[in-house]
Amino acid sequence: MSERNTPSAVRGVVPVLSATVLWGTVGPAQVIAGSDADPLAFGAARLLLGGVVLLLVSAVSQPGDVGRWPALTRGPVLGWLVLAAASTAAYQAAFLSSVARTGAALSTVIALGVAPPAVGALARLVGLERLSRSWLLGTVAAVVGTALLSLPTAAVRVDTLGVLLGVLGGICYGAYTVAAKRLVDSAAPTFVAVATTLVLGGAMILPFAHDVSRVVVEPDAVALVGWLAVPATAVGYLVFVSGLRHVTAATAGTLSLAEPLVAAVLGIAVLGERLPLPAVVGGCVLLAGMAVATLRPLDRRATPCDGQPVGRPGAHHRAAHGRRSGDAADATVSDLNRFGGRCARARATPPAGTGRSNPRGC
Repeated sequence: MSERNTPSAVRGVVPVLSATVLWGTVGPAQVIAGSDADPLAFGAARLLLGGVVLLLVSAVSQPGDVGRWPALTRGPVLGWLVLAAASTAAYQAAFLSSVARTGAALSTVIALGVAPPAVGALARLVGLERLSRSWLLGTVAAVVGTALLSLPTAAVRVDTLGVLLGVLGGICYGAYTVAAKRLVDSAAPTFVAVATTLVLGGAMILPFAHDVSRVVVEPDAVALVGWLAVPATAVGYLVFVSGLRHVTAATAGTLSLAEPLVAAVLGIAVLGERLPLPAVVGGCVLLAGMAVATLRPLDRRATPCDGQPVGRPGAHHRAAHGRRSGDAADATVSDLNRFGGRCARARATPPAGTGRSNPRGC
């Protein structure tokens, strides 16, 4: 994880947390609606309608981006697009099936507990970012807090297949976050790309859904689909990818652990639920872990393109360039941090008359 505690990183944290707040309303909304329609039908309708709404928003707010859709079919962008769509579809199917077999509490702990490590590992695997010690410690604390928050509130029903489906859901969430980060960092139109992944993901789920007609006919189901599709999906993914521009994929994965905390707060405020003491402690540990993982400055110093440590902008250091016939020659090295520190070029200027060149030039 490579971002420092900068205003840009903070601007990324706020939208990602806003997305988790919206996603945390999904469970309470399902309880309020009380519909017993097929969860996969809700998942397919949510992604399809949410993707269409997001595409319309993009067409109105950024009309030029819609005309750039052919960029989504070229080179690596197409691969990341397909991976994001497949991951979204697989997450919906795996997580909802896990909930049906093991219950919402255990499924949430498993899926969201696996998601941050999966995001970090996949991001490291594809060379997207490095992981810091503070991220690792904060993520472990956040996962422990999630377990304390979720498990005591309901009886746990362990089902082997349900547990495996929860793990698969967490891995799929990680794969989507990494793929979305790649799309955001590419030259492709971001919102058009994200809307396309949602529509494709919904289309992948649709053949496996049952009683699809119920979610577009029954009043309670229609209201639930409307909430899931527009605020929880279209707006949620809109602010999520906006924040993903400024934070790493690993940070976004850790921030996703706020979702069960939001659901717990809504359960208290809207549904009249009460949290036991371990759950309250878990919520505090979760918040502390997210703070450590996302807001603590890194200890690792920036490095130039030749891999050598770089000092503060404008700092000067003395570098010795070897000895010849017992005579030592010193050179002054100036570290230039350009474009926000993305590539610092070190250039050594030899003393007059030595004729030596810089052996460490980038």
